[in-house]
Amino acid sequence: MSSNVEHEYFSDGITEEIINALAKIDGLKVTSRTSSFFFKGKTIPITAIGKQLNVSTILEGSVRVSGKAIRITAQLIQAEKDFHFWSETWDRKMENIFEIQDEISLIIADKLREQFGHFEIQDHLVEKQTDDLNAYDYALKAKFLRNKWNPEDAKAALALYEKALELDPNYTESHLGLAECYSFLGTTGFMPFEAAWGKTIQYTNQALALKDQSSRVHYQLSNIAFFIECNYDKSLKEMKKAVEVNPNNAEAQQFISFLYIIAGNREKSQQHLDAALAINPLSEETHFFRAYYHYMIHDYVKALEMLNNCLSVNPKNIPAHSIKTLCLLMLGRYDEVIHYYDTIPADVVIADERIGVVALAYSFKQDAANAKRYLEKLRAQAKEVNGFTADSYLFLLYAASGDTDKAFEWVAQALEKRSSLLLLRYTDPLVAALRDDPRYDAFMKTIYQTEAAEEVAAQKTALLDTATTAEYSDKLLAYIAEAKPYLNPDLSLRSLAMAIEIHPNHLSWLLNNSIGKNFNEFINHYRIEAFKSFAKDPKNAHLTIEGLAYESGFNSKTVFNTYFKKETGLTPKVFLKQQG
Repeated sequence: MSSNVEHEYFSDGITEEIINALAKIDGLKVTSRTSSFFFKGKTIPITAIGKQLNVSTILEGSVRVSGKAIRITAQLIQAEKDFHFWSETWDRKMENIFEIQDEISLIIADKLREQFGHFEIQDHLVEKQTDDLNAYDYALKAKFLRNKWNPEDAKAALALYEKALELDPNYTESHLGLAECYSFLGTTGFMPFEAAWGKTIQYTNQALALKDQSSRVHYQLSNIAFFIECNYDKSLKEMKKAVEVNPNNAEAQQFISFLYIIAGNREKSQQHLDAALAINPLSEETHFFRAYYHYMIHDYVKALEMLNNCLSVNPKNIPAHSIKTLCLLMLGRYDEVIHYYDTIPADVVIADERIGVVALAYSFKQDAANAKRYLEKLRAQAKEVNGFTADSYLFLLYAASGDTDKAFEWVAQALEKRSSLLLLRYTDPLVAALRDDPRYDAFMKTIYQTEAAEEVAAQKTALLDTATTAEYSDKLLAYIAEAKPYLNPDLSLRSLAMAIEIHPNHLSWLLNNSIGKNFNEFINHYRIEAFKSFAKDPKNAHLTIEGLAYESGFNSKTVFNTYFKKETGLTPKVFLKQQG
């Protein structure tokens, strides 16, 4: 909301930090940046946003920067009914930016817990990233550009991250930002593959040395294991760590879904794909992984529909084009495949893929002359320095045409060369003909080899034992009866916990698991009883219903009416009329 539009990067950065902070809380599902930012600057009703994101609560706010001062506002909105049950404003100095983020995140977490039920909140949700605010500013600007995911902005982000590291060489976020930019440029072909991934490895390892418990670091380590080392087991282990550290990391959830589906584990793949879609329902990338899942389970019609949806949003989605042509092949639409790359933007055509899918289409059509012609083109391309894509299409062609000996010869060579495309291609539906050969299962075990590790679901023990629960319950109820803290409209779970000298996490657990109510239900019950008592007292005859509600500790007419009807089944007006 600042007069300087260039401050948008700062607002986006603060928002993303709060998203990341709340995402750390176990049991709280937080919509990812990609899906939530879809609504930035748009006038869409809160109820519609809630439905599209499949969330019960919307966090809405603004940032205003003026010199070295910052004003942040935030409000929590019940999405279905569109009513605001909490809001606050902070005026702070920029020099305390990390403390501000931590303070805001903790308060928001507290208010969500008070409204919806128990979850445990750490003492701090935001760590101080750097002592140099100029380095932080460079990193925020870099992240703003990186999140646009195009080569020009990614390269501009590299320069800004490097400036941040000049000011603070131990700035983990900048090392990680560089790794993410280089891996993007290397994977998409906008930088030489080996050079880009060399930089990715360098900066990922530096980030790991500085902060080993980072979901994003383990995500990058998994990508390195997959794309560079051709090590499926290591890639899966690192991605499991990424998900364990942050279950709200949608990118990790969708990639582990991909890792499971290529190894044939449909159930676990679906489980993680559902998690990614819940966190990131509007992400084009997540929907691509969903389409790929359907392709891998041979549901080609559904996959094609999803891929077309992805391409309607972004006609330059290279992976969507690649898998779409494979779907068309599996559906027998060979002529479409032959002419497909003539119909899409030229700057997203990957020459080796074009030759590969056309070779497959002619082979399926049993057009021997053209199939041979494109096979020779494919072999020539495979001999080039960066011919690994063409090389992988040779495998698909050998398998699809029934040349099993050459197909398995290629597999043996790819294992020796540690070609990452082997992991991607070996279980593709196009190679189904190989599965009857005994060599297939033998290679399968080698390629997707994992160290067997029994996954035991951890049983969460009760936070409080029986004796402590009884002791704390007595202490709470005695304090409520004597001090009547519910009459204070600013009462919070944290302040009540402080008053009775127990940890807020313990009070939250006690209310939800022993008493059976969340904080707001518990306190508002007493406020409603106070309202009834005040209403009967002739001394209060001059007060309106709203006035009586405020005297009883409510600070919102909407909240009062909502809880009153929930508690009594009546509106306050009808209730008072019945009481005479």
